[in-house]
Amino acid sequence: MQVARLYAPGRLELEVDPDPEPGPGELVIRVRACALCGTDLKIFRHGHSHLVLPRVLGHEIAGEVVALGEGITNWAPGDRVQVIAAIPCGECRYCRRGFQTVCENLESIGYHYDGGFATFMRIPAKVIQQDGLHRIPDGLSYEAAALTEPLACVLNGQEQVGTGPGDTVVVLGSGPIGCMHVWLARARGVDRIFLIDVDATRLRMAAERVEPDEAICSMESDPVERVLRLTHGYGSDVIIVAAPSAQAVEQAIAMAARRGRICLFAGLPKEQPVVQCNANQIHYRELIVVGAYGSTPHQNQRALDLIVRGEVPVERLITHRLPLDRILDGLQLMAQGKALKVVITP
Repeated sequence: MQVARLYAPGRLELEVDPDPEPGPGELVIRVRACALCGTDLKIFRHGHSHLVLPRVLGHEIAGEVVALGEGITNWAPGDRVQVIAAIPCGECRYCRRGFQTVCENLESIGYHYDGGFATFMRIPAKVIQQDGLHRIPDGLSYEAAALTEPLACVLNGQEQVGTGPGDTVVVLGSGPIGCMHVWLARARGVDRIFLIDVDATRLRMAAERVEPDEAICSMESDPVERVLRLTHGYGSDVIIVAAPSAQAVEQAIAMAARRGRICLFAGLPKEQPVVQCNANQIHYRELIVVGAYGSTPHQNQRALDLIVRGEVPVERLITHRLPLDRILDGLQLMAQGKALKVVITP
């Protein structure tokens, strides 16, 4: 089989490996679609502290079961499946309390286990034990199903801040994640959604697909002033920071309504993780600020259901479909801002 294996930052090699065989409690899938994530680009450029190289990357995965290991009885060759990325242990203090996204022993596909940029992929027993495989219904493309994992993370973030009817929502960042936040907020019944980005070209490309009530380029107008004007001075009920920017976090606090909820969805660069903020704004306006990281196996299933029902039309985000031997082209397209979502089809 063919694999794309990272040996060092900037060194991704296409290689031929033996086809994998499943061990006890495992199965093997033929990878039909594995989407490139912004995290994949960061790892390609800079590596990652949780990553032991060499490693096959790719964690937004959909495929077809081709081989079963000993003890697997509820899956069969030909089953179409979506695979979780984050694998909780199910046993630690946080998992027992239902907080699987902050599991003490959290492992991930494409970090601790080889991922989906390969013709075939062995699914660890731990994934199956944690209900980490989900059936893709007939009629849904593998490419759309592969985008379940990022949507599950988006769902986790919006559940943290409780988006719903009556809310005005601002999304800062118009990449694929920001687009998914817009669609999901609509599916959850919010009143109005504003999408903000510093890049006018990217914002325009996103707005054409997700149709926010307002698209605001922060290089052309002050986004805080614009949001306050659009909300008659009240500010936004929910602000989702989906851009790795300290300035965006500061803007989120400034544009929040009283009792507003702020979701810090995007992590900041490790060399600049500190944000300047007026804590009195949080205190006197009773703001709620939460972080959101990853998703649970159950949220993956619910995200897949949202895609199946057409409530979050993720396939509209796919701008490029490339074979595995063009994965470097896909990474370059992302780096140049010429793509929203690139899906590799091994």
